[in-house]
Amino acid sequence: MAVSFFKNWMAYRKGFLLQREIRKVSSSWPAAEKFSLTDQIKRSSRSVGSNLAESFAKRRYPKHFIAKITDAAGENYETQAWLDVALDEGYIRSTQYDELIEKSEEVGKLLSYMVNHPEKF
Repeated sequence: MAVSFFKNWMAYRKGFLLQREIRKVSSSWPAAEKFSLTDQIKRSSRSVGSNLAESFAKRRYPKHFIAKITDAAGENYETQAWLDVALDEGYIRSTQYDELIEKSEEVGKLLSYMVNHPEKF
């Protein structure tokens, strides 16, 4: 079975690992947060990878490719905003928060590189 090229992109791989960590961490949050914070952070963190997958199909059209990468970056930053809420509510420790934000920032840098160098993808 062939693997789609986008799965080899570092931004996709690191984003996938980050969404997996967020899913695990958020699974213990209060049930009252299920349809607000928990659902939102899972959706935004998962959207990074799905936008990268869509961008792969649009890489022939640089403006469309960049738009999808920009969407992925927006979802990545939304995830950071939800992490701020989780920290403020006491659902994660500051050490967890720092680790997750650092990983998200790394994904963000990779996405920025893709936006600035679409010809390499």
